[in-house]
Amino acid sequence: MNYHLIIGCGNMGGAMLAGWLAAGEAPARFSVLDPALADVPEGVALYRDAAEVPGAHDAVLLGFKPQQLAALGPGLQCVTEGRTVCSLLAGITLDQLAAAFPAGSAHIRVMPNLAARINKSPVILAERGLDAERRAATLDLFGRLGSAVWLEDEAQFDLVTALAGSGPGFVYRFIDALAGAAVDLGLDEPTAAALALATVEGASALAAASDASPATLADRVASPGGMTREGLNVLDADAALRRLLAQTLAATRDKGAALSRGG
Repeated sequence: MNYHLIIGCGNMGGAMLAGWLAAGEAPARFSVLDPALADVPEGVALYRDAAEVPGAHDAVLLGFKPQQLAALGPGLQCVTEGRTVCSLLAGITLDQLAAAFPAGSAHIRVMPNLAARINKSPVILAERGLDAERRAATLDLFGRLGSAVWLEDEAQFDLVTALAGSGPGFVYRFIDALAGAAVDLGLDEPTAAALALATVEGASALAAASDASPATLADRVASPGGMTREGLNVLDADAALRRLLAQTLAATRDKGAALSRGG
């Protein structure tokens, strides 16, 4: 059994830990290093200082903010030496990760989203230094959080992060806007919120289960000359929705590049 140390168990690290436990992983397989965390699930070890951590772990998962790397990195050499270093740090490249933790046996960029908590997250991986066996084991471990894939071109990592990592935030904003628009047109807020959430949940589940593309499904809902088609005509005019989302993803991607430069 491999053992994993999670360093900084905030929203994302906590969601991943919860997802692994929900998938049946043994709590004793995980430990957490976090000076501020109140508690951890039963069976998971919690440490407040790197000097307290025993050397049983095979890999570490960095879950703190990317802006903290320069400050925290030097104090973590003792728990990363000879281990696989996995990073959730947005914008931090494999080169930067290897420079910060030169004694790590391998370096991996990991990008899930909060749906890892319910084992429904895409997980994007890029690596340096893994052999075929460890690469397969890594894919299996992170695949338990949803569906994991290797990204062979690291240059695309910030864009993929914008889509799959930040994407839930954009979907939540859409749900809120859909409900808000109904409220603006006269529907009461609780009903609008419940209907918007149920609509997106059902549509997403159907899209995931269907062999048809979302574009095809949209056309199936929209009868010629009908209500849905009239609404789609607004969304489709001048490709306004697609252009807005392209701008959203570009801004998110470019922030990843800025973070790698310390911005």
